[in-house]
Amino acid sequence: MGDWPCSKTSERARDPSAAFAVGVPLLAGDAIDDLFAHAQPMSKSGPFALFRQGDWLLGIGRLSALSGIEPAARQLYRELFRATEGRHLARIWNYVPAINQAGPQGLENYRAFCVGRSHAFEQHHGAAFKLLVPAASAVGCTSSALTVVFAACQTRPRHVENPAQVPAYDYPRQYGPRSPSFARATIVPGTAGGTIFISGTAAIRGHATIAPAAIAGQLECTLENLREISTACGLGADFDAAGAASRHFKVYVRHAADQPLVAAILGERLFTAGDRVSYLHADICREPLLVEIEVTLQGVRSA
Repeated sequence: MGDWPCSKTSERARDPSAAFAVGVPLLAGDAIDDLFAHAQPMSKSGPFALFRQGDWLLGIGRLSALSGIEPAARQLYRELFRATEGRHLARIWNYVPAINQAGPQGLENYRAFCVGRSHAFEQHHGAAFKLLVPAASAVGCTSSALTVVFAACQTRPRHVENPAQVPAYDYPRQYGPRSPSFARATIVPGTAGGTIFISGTAAIRGHATIAPAAIAGQLECTLENLREISTACGLGADFDAAGAASRHFKVYVRHAADQPLVAAILGERLFTAGDRVSYLHADICREPLLVEIEVTLQGVRSA
């Protein structure tokens, strides 16, 4: 991503030259995320450093979460809305410290993050905020800071759901006091081809976790979900594999020892020559989940 610090969010943990480490070590694959390779520094807005590439506004910000994830998430998202005033959110990446551990009030950190994020969305957009939440992911990190990276656009995007899954923002209360605030995918039209962001996708059908603690079964379900959302986005079941779009994949693996098996299966069933792929070591939003995959396509002619 050129000068945009997010180019270092998937750096190797042993690389001391990383400009902006978020605590998500690289296991294999591409070390630099070049989704926005020509982004240039612009300014600051509160805790967010801002960058621009064409019509895209990009930002990365972080706040200490030592006093609790929920207030940090609420404040950071309020600052995000200030930074993106007049634009549409298209994609958000969230890096949550100790994501599956209990926080000061006894609530799991991911669930506390969802409470803070949801309240911030509702305060900013009102009761209908669910219609405006973009594609997103939230994974664990080793940093003590909550970090949020965003991409915002001038063109109104279209948000898409997976028909095989309950929308995350409508999950029942068994998953926490406030549901996660994201869409399964976001499509941004463009004159030179659109951009499609697919949220972090894992082994969840309806709202239930499938094949808990079984990596092969989870991969099978995750691939089915990816085919469903790809079809819902108008790409066919294979993410426009024969098209001209550039395809970027991030694969988050809870246990580093699973990475070779995951890579072998995905290499056979998902990836094609020319794909950009990074395997990252991170905990995932539900403790039984072992793998999560996100996808970004640029230059999609049908978008």
